[in-house]
Amino acid sequence: MKRGLFPRWLMGVMALASCACLSGGEPAQDRVYLFSYFTGNGEDGLHLAVSTDGLKWEALRGGQSFLKPEVGGKLMRDPCIAQGPDGTFHMVWTTGWWEKGIGLAHSKDLLNWSKQAWIPVMEDEPAARNSWAPEIVYDPGAKQFLIFWASTIPGRFPKTEVKGDDNNHRMYFTTTSDFQTFGKTALLYDPGFNCIDATIAPADGRWVMFIKDETKAPVAKKHIRMAWADKATGPWGPAGPSISPDWVEGPSALKVGATWFLYFDAYTRNRYEGLQSTDLGTWKPIEPSFPKVVRHGTAFAVPSAVVEKLK
Repeated sequence: MKRGLFPRWLMGVMALASCACLSGGEPAQDRVYLFSYFTGNGEDGLHLAVSTDGLKWEALRGGQSFLKPEVGGKLMRDPCIAQGPDGTFHMVWTTGWWEKGIGLAHSKDLLNWSKQAWIPVMEDEPAARNSWAPEIVYDPGAKQFLIFWASTIPGRFPKTEVKGDDNNHRMYFTTTSDFQTFGKTALLYDPGFNCIDATIAPADGRWVMFIKDETKAPVAKKHIRMAWADKATGPWGPAGPSISPDWVEGPSALKVGATWFLYFDAYTRNRYEGLQSTDLGTWKPIEPSFPKVVRHGTAFAVPSAVVEKLK
């Protein structure tokens, strides 16, 4: 995507600066956790669940939608939300199965949202088939947002193409500091296998990525692996061995105190599952409690006052 191509998306609305998992400044006891998710095929938009411990999650508003999709293919799948230091929330999502763009919107309170924008992130790749499960994270060192997603460009990675299957994904990204100009889309990560659903978090002075190995043949993998980098934009190191059961997708990481939780959609078992770790090296299974309808989302910390308004 060409820098400066869309300078008028949200002019008059965008006084937005930066984004992180938590705005900061609140005492730890004043923080609770939200989980953004979709239901069905994403037709009815954004849903939110709340937790005080990262294990038991309850749907807000009785499971009703907080925001209806209006752009692209009019879906709101895989919603990823992060809160900036100025308190503004930023959300990206999948707008359709076979599109070259993603959705983007902003809110101060998760109730009132800016006009939705459709970002054509893969417009410079004529053969690109899709833009799946975008996520957004703020890189304080570079003072910019990183937006990343999975796309297939047929013929780009022939060694891992599977006969009869058109999908062979890698992770791509763009950057922005103001949501008015965007960096040229580039390859974020090629781990040497078909991959989707990456999520990135700062950890121990570095960056950690959880990513789904989408290998389908000769043996299906369908599990979560980890990679590390010194910078959010890479270069990323090799993916480690699987840390999850097979047939899961949509990983989301959340740190609660000294404990890391990793949640994922066990879609063939019709439930959410998870792991926990205190060192990002040794993981043990957990049984998080989520609303049964939850599909691929992201977990993030917020001040408790934000949730009180949502209730």
